[in-house]
Amino acid sequence: MGSPNSSKRSIREETLVLLETNLDDMPGEQLAPLLDQLLAAGALDAWFTPIQMKKNRPGILLSVLAPPEDAAELRAALFLHTTTLGIRQHTIQRYSLPRRVITVNTPFGAIRVKQGEYAPGQWKSAPEFEDCLAAARAHQVPLARVYQAALEAVP
Repeated sequence: MGSPNSSKRSIREETLVLLETNLDDMPGEQLAPLLDQLLAAGALDAWFTPIQMKKNRPGILLSVLAPPEDAAELRAALFLHTTTLGIRQHTIQRYSLPRRVITVNTPFGAIRVKQGEYAPGQWKSAPEFEDCLAAARAHQVPLARVYQAALEAVP
């Protein structure tokens, strides 16, 4: 197995930016395409969290994770595509496992599988959702069945 320190050295550390804004005056159908727009503009990830706002109004916390060099473009996209009047920006550290993508053969075709090395030589696996979904539709089987077949095909 390797020393405990060898896995720590392989963990990737990076400085990122977290942009956040609270929204309580946008219809849900306007929010749905927003995540795709933000990802296209350079966001590494973007998500909504339901929150309670002032005057007891339900709202949405919009969070956007990005490389610092993309922050200005993403702030501009938030001002353009949302009703927000203000954005909070935090610098954060992210730690991630070494990653690779392998392709496995299943009864439903080839499926890509993302893997992260959590200890020397030990990998956790997650089948690529879009590959599984396409295979499930093509073979008219449940998505969970394709997902499980992909996991079972991992060497």
